[in-house]
Amino acid sequence: MKEHKGISHNILDLIGNTPMVQLNRITNHLPGEFYAKLEGSNPGHSMKDRIALHIIESAEEKGLLNPDSTIIETTSGNTGFSLAMVSIIKGYKCILAVSSKSSKDKIDMLKAMGAKVYVCPAHVKADDPRSYYEVAKRLHAETANSVYINQYFNALNAEAHYKSTGPEIWEQTNGEITHLVAASGTGGTISGTAKFLKEKNPGIKILGVDAFGSILKKFHETGEFDSKEIYPYRIEGLGKNLIPTVTDFDIIDNFEKVSDETSAHTARELVVKEAIFAGYTSGAVLQGALQYGAQGMFDANSRVVLIFPDHGSRYMSKIYSDDWMQEQGFFDTQKQAQAEVEFIK
Repeated sequence: MKEHKGISHNILDLIGNTPMVQLNRITNHLPGEFYAKLEGSNPGHSMKDRIALHIIESAEEKGLLNPDSTIIETTSGNTGFSLAMVSIIKGYKCILAVSSKSSKDKIDMLKAMGAKVYVCPAHVKADDPRSYYEVAKRLHAETANSVYINQYFNALNAEAHYKSTGPEIWEQTNGEITHLVAASGTGGTISGTAKFLKEKNPGIKILGVDAFGSILKKFHETGEFDSKEIYPYRIEGLGKNLIPTVTDFDIIDNFEKVSDETSAHTARELVVKEAIFAGYTSGAVLQGALQYGAQGMFDANSRVVLIFPDHGSRYMSKIYSDDWMQEQGFFDTQKQAQAEVEFIK
């Protein structure tokens, strides 16, 4: 078949160039303009498509991969899906160590993509042999001809966003962005995007979002790793119980912590007010922006870009399940109107 305009060679050609949409109702009480970068529009439904393709193609360029190679990674689900997707197209095997905090939807998707999945307990120390960090390291050591992606400590993670996400945001806003609000997990998205934007305009404020139960905010402010900050929380892909070397703390201006409950409700509110069906971490990013706004961070001239990391379909058994929300006690303190379902018999 000859080349046709608008037809991609394969699904990997669709990675990046994600849309940006203005938020209208959910931020209308705050000064300035707010825009969401919809990373759930990537073919793998998350921003992790960018790093999966970039890191694997960099390994190919260095001759580290061959047709019998195995890709191994630690993931809360999204990176794993993206790696499995890229592996299918390029012909590699894929083994993933996944946190038990990951939604059932994510784990089922990884299995459907043909990856071998090891589900590891979420609430253990990073150096515990059962942690998904240590399990991935062990699997790499035991698997011949394997490449460990190691997203938390791989500079290519941030480089992927420096080369793609940052330039896209700059172009989409015509260089008028004044604030970037982004979650920090591995730190690749916020660090790589911020590096590009700060090179264009050092006055742009980089506002990180962290989770209660994570050490990132305090480490940013004090340089101290405080293990007393660590306790279990539910948001996936946000915060950490270790310090990822990918995170450039110097380029981030502020961190704000958000709770599991408010982030879940904010994600659900985003759907009914803006018709944007985004993931749990996206709800956390929006909640962080709302908290920054309540602190007077923005004014009438602010042009604020929020990176929404993934799609809501990954959380049907969690935040978009009334049963799960009830089990967490999230409806105990905040009632939220839900569409009624009536079964006709």
